[in-house]
Amino acid sequence: MESASRTSNNEVGGIMLNALKWVATATLIIGFGFFSAGYGFGWYLQILGGLIWMVAGIMMKDRPIIATNALMSTVGVIGRLLG
Repeated sequence: MESASRTSNNEVGGIMLNALKWVATATLIIGFGFFSAGYGFGWYLQILGGLIWMVAGIMMKDRPIIATNALMSTVGVIGRLLG
């Protein structure tokens, strides 16, 4: 019984993580599209997508994904504040 509940929990966690990664990816793509088309609010979507990907990286314990998205989001915010 224990292994069945563990498998069930892992499957649910895996489905949720997979959904989170797809939401982050879609948010980044849509944000990039809007920003490239000259709509300033696209920047916010890009930052949001990066932060969602960072959360997914934390859940996966994937340091390169965490670092990449944390740094990209930070640089994006700093650039926005200075620009």
